[in-house]
Amino acid sequence: MTAEQTGQRVQDALDTLAGRGEAAVAEDLVRELMAFYGEGLARIVALLPAGALEAVLDDPAAAGLLVLHDLHPESVEARIGRALASVPEHPVRLLGFEAGSGTLRLRRDGDGGCGCGGTEQAAREAIESALACHAPEVTAVELDRAPKLLQIGGRPPVGAEAR
Repeated sequence: MTAEQTGQRVQDALDTLAGRGEAAVAEDLVRELMAFYGEGLARIVALLPAGALEAVLDDPAAAGLLVLHDLHPESVEARIGRALASVPEHPVRLLGFEAGSGTLRLRRDGDGGCGCGGTEQAAREAIESALACHAPEVTAVELDRAPKLLQIGGRPPVGAEAR
């Protein structure tokens, strides 16, 4: 289960309790549990030898917990890079990240297949899923396509007459 899936399940439970008029109690419960788990995780991270945390940074569940509790050792830019590297079947080039709006601009290189849009949607979904785990600060993805270059054929053979 990913951090995104867990977050959605918690939100669904809170919404159900809110419908019953018990939202404040549920939110207090979640807040207390998060504080408890966050403090315990912070202590575990602090006790690990240097470099030991590196082994878990690619694991979606572990990375999600570290991000959730503000314990991930990498910057948001490094985590964006890690997320994009986790979907090599959809190569993109980073154009920029606007922290204030949470918007990530990417350029998709390559031909993208048949042009029917299915490949584009699959790429978007894979990239957004990886970002949700590693860099939840990214709230919007602008995915541009690299412009196609016009192929110019070879010149006419020497001695060919213009017609």
